[in-house]
Amino acid sequence: MSERALPLEGITALDLTRLLPGGFCSQMLVDFGAEVIKVEDTGPGDYIRYAPPLHETDAEGAPGDVDPDTGATRSGLYLSLNRGKRSIRLDLKSDAGREAFYRLVPGADVVLEGFRPGVAEKLGVDYGTLKDLNEGLVYCSISGYGQDGPARDRAGHDINYLGATGMLAMTGQAGGPPIQPAGQIGDLGGGAMNAAFGILAALIEKGRSGKGQMVDISMTDGAFAWLAMAAGATLVDGNSPRRGEVMLAGGILCYLTYEAADGWVSCGALEPKFWRAFCEGTGHEDLIELQFERPGGEAWEKVAAVFRERTRDEWKAFNDTYDCCIEPILELDEALDSELFRERGMIVEFDQPGIGPVRQIGSPIRMSGTPAAPASAAPAIGADTREVLAAAGFSGEEIDGLFETGAAAGPGVAGKTEFRA
Repeated sequence: MSERALPLEGITALDLTRLLPGGFCSQMLVDFGAEVIKVEDTGPGDYIRYAPPLHETDAEGAPGDVDPDTGATRSGLYLSLNRGKRSIRLDLKSDAGREAFYRLVPGADVVLEGFRPGVAEKLGVDYGTLKDLNEGLVYCSISGYGQDGPARDRAGHDINYLGATGMLAMTGQAGGPPIQPAGQIGDLGGGAMNAAFGILAALIEKGRSGKGQMVDISMTDGAFAWLAMAAGATLVDGNSPRRGEVMLAGGILCYLTYEAADGWVSCGALEPKFWRAFCEGTGHEDLIELQFERPGGEAWEKVAAVFRERTRDEWKAFNDTYDCCIEPILELDEALDSELFRERGMIVEFDQPGIGPVRQIGSPIRMSGTPAAPASAAPAIGADTREVLAAAGFSGEEIDGLFETGAAAGPGVAGKTEFRA
């Protein structure tokens, strides 16, 4: 823990988002000291509380269950995105719930929402409405295709956003189908991280002018920007690469995945010095001039045969000696238990009430003076409703009234809610 205040201490964000992009964004803010108040509805709340593991199981009592009395959540997906946050429950469709939210806005620095365009206006929590309550408010909207443009009203998910950018079309082997990445590039890279950057940039500007502004984040725009190299070249020379032709996506021998004797390895010997070291180290100097040949031919078959001669560990040892950018391709459980991430502090552990010790991925942002300090425990649904409302100036009688009318709620949910309707 840093002895100095974390960079975002004193910043309060009201997070209206659900699922992945907004949750990851506000998690980044929490890890550097911001107070994030997760504003959930008086029904099931954030859908990700009920999400099964990505390797889904039908076992009774599997993670994803929510305790009906305490609102505690077992879903690893939810826990990994919500540590250190606070949860309140308001019915924004009711006048009383919406008015309660309005009373929180003057004390907030940031409002983050991930509704489809137009929904925030219908609920009365859009930027145009809230800026009248707080001139310095930074309001960030994350959506699939942005707040304007021809696709603003379209529903979508990560796979759709990547398909719209050209990224999916270029990913995979020549003649094969487009390959979906295992990580959510559109949601996280295009959405969450750009939203966090936009929020911080707007907060810096607020420090200068005292005025807030709206940040419009399109996950598709963000993923599109990740094609800076491929698109930049195409915009200049007019050549649009197809699957198997992109140099850094399976188009050349020296930058490719290869099957080893017991698994797979990655070869990133892009610079000639690295490729030469590989060729000389394996005794195949005849391959030096074939570095940029395309896969599928005789040269590729020779290189593939060389890689099959050693195990992953043997290739790791080979790289230790010859420094040629060859590394084992790890399964997820191997990566989670690897020395690299343990020594870098990328695996953190918290005591999650009702569950016990829970391991998660920590913050990847390293700072020498004010490092991230991931907070413990993700909140049960509605765990902080009364406390947050009281801090905003609501009397006990007012809070009781909100609970009695259903405009606000505390912990616990009725029945079992399924992630997939």
